[in-house]
Amino acid sequence: MPLPERLVPLLDQFDFARQRLADRMAGPVMDSGNGTDVEVGPMTDAEYLWEPGPGCWSVRRHADGPGARATLLVGAGEWGRDTAPTPHPVPPPFTTIAWRLSHLSEMLALRADHTNGSRSLTRDDYRVAGDVATALAAFDTAADAWREALLSVDDKALDTVGHCTYPHGSDAENPFLEIVWWVNQELLHHGAEIALLRDLHRLRA
Repeated sequence: MPLPERLVPLLDQFDFARQRLADRMAGPVMDSGNGTDVEVGPMTDAEYLWEPGPGCWSVRRHADGPGARATLLVGAGEWGRDTAPTPHPVPPPFTTIAWRLSHLSEMLALRADHTNGSRSLTRDDYRVAGDVATALAAFDTAADAWREALLSVDDKALDTVGHCTYPHGSDAENPFLEIVWWVNQELLHHGAEIALLRDLHRLRA
């Protein structure tokens, strides 16, 4: 099936942002933005779980319970991600790389499932990673799944409100093309946050 022309620039943007974030986290080099390779070391577990200040939200073992101002840990397996039902705490807690990457990967995986999969996965089904190697692999798997979901749509699907049945966003109210744009926005802004946290961790001394 040919790719709808309207989807091509958004898919290109997704691919670029995904690769740039993956390289920024894993190294050994990343694109500086102008085509120049910049050396970057692989992210460590210490960086992944680093809490720059008090009261951060992160990923934690279910056995340890949620962090400050969180009421539960969402996710399958040994680890879960801090969260609270709406309305969320104000001001919002500062979140770790682990929290941001888990949120991003879960969103990609669930939106993919609710676009061309079983349309049944929930946050309680998503396995949260407690270490960076597992988290990077999970991000890669989730990004692949979302890309496959994008390749499955035609022009009619792009205009269809509720084509994606993801239950934690505006998918039921917006054409799928707007959801594709929104997912790119999520990847770009959380990717930038993760990159900044890596820089701050390196300079913390």
